[in-house]
Amino acid sequence: MDSLTQIVLGAACGEAVLGKKIGNKALLFGAIGGTIPDLDVFVGSLLYNNEIDAMLFHRGFMHSIFFSVLAAFVLGWLVHKLYNSGKRLNTTTQKDWISLFFWSLFTHPVLDCFTPYGTQLFAPFSNYRVAFNNIAVVDPVYTMPFLLCMIILMFYKRQNNKRQLWLKLGIGISSVYMLFTVFNKLHIDTVFKRSLADKGISYERFRTQPSILNNILWYGIAEAEDNYHIAFYSLLDRSNRFSEWKVLPKTRDLTSENFDDIKDLAWFSNGYYNVVRLDDGDFLYKDLRYPLVKTKKGYKAVFNLKLFKTNNRLDMKPFTPEMDDFSFTMNALWIRMKGM
Repeated sequence: MDSLTQIVLGAACGEAVLGKKIGNKALLFGAIGGTIPDLDVFVGSLLYNNEIDAMLFHRGFMHSIFFSVLAAFVLGWLVHKLYNSGKRLNTTTQKDWISLFFWSLFTHPVLDCFTPYGTQLFAPFSNYRVAFNNIAVVDPVYTMPFLLCMIILMFYKRQNNKRQLWLKLGIGISSVYMLFTVFNKLHIDTVFKRSLADKGISYERFRTQPSILNNILWYGIAEAEDNYHIAFYSLLDRSNRFSEWKVLPKTRDLTSENFDDIKDLAWFSNGYYNVVRLDDGDFLYKDLRYPLVKTKKGYKAVFNLKLFKTNNRLDMKPFTPEMDDFSFTMNALWIRMKGM
């Protein structure tokens, strides 16, 4: 999920492990631990000259269980060695610090698994991307109550039992909401399958996921032999069926036979993608896992990568969503979310 959410969750882990011993410093170290996996964005850019390789590195090894365990021991040993001196001598143990970093590191990729982006939880032993698709990458309903509880508990002394109360409230409220999104996802899948049946659409597979910032408006995409069938559904719709159906022809102006990079990008997108040749000779790669957004020029793919050829490979230019007017798109999202 987004960086703020991961900071809040990491801080909560720090408080749970060491809050009574070191107070608000536990929140700080937990937040640092919760941020570390996402540093793979910067590590990838240092390791690779190719932007596609760097992007694929994100949510890879540094988001794995193996990394969480390894980094927890290294960071736990290092921080304890630096912290355990002077007036702080013997106030904490190395085991405390290993536990703090393990939980703040481990909960980060676990939380990411619930989003549509996918996480290589079992790297380096498997590149399988775990993605449950039940919550958006950014969802304020999950984050804001959690954040508020963490802020409130900071104002109590470390031995005050009210810190534990607010910690439990923050974790409890966010967990209950996450559980709601899981059951909501199961409901949405059923609605989408019934909608496909009503439309008489034959398909090979499908996926659903919430649109950005909410768990009310959902997007469904079904893959057929030659095209994709796309539709939307809000929990506030009068009809218990997906609507606003669109058909996108499968466009493969580049294939893995041309470049292995297309095979890697297809893996990244779980096979839901189009590649379109542009007038300037470059190519536009559209990741269709993510909901189309409404613009003044119609519905557009939000996750686009502009590809170009270089040194017998493909590389990409910075990600640019096809939104000509951001406020128009957000307003259209809000209107559609309220139902039709």
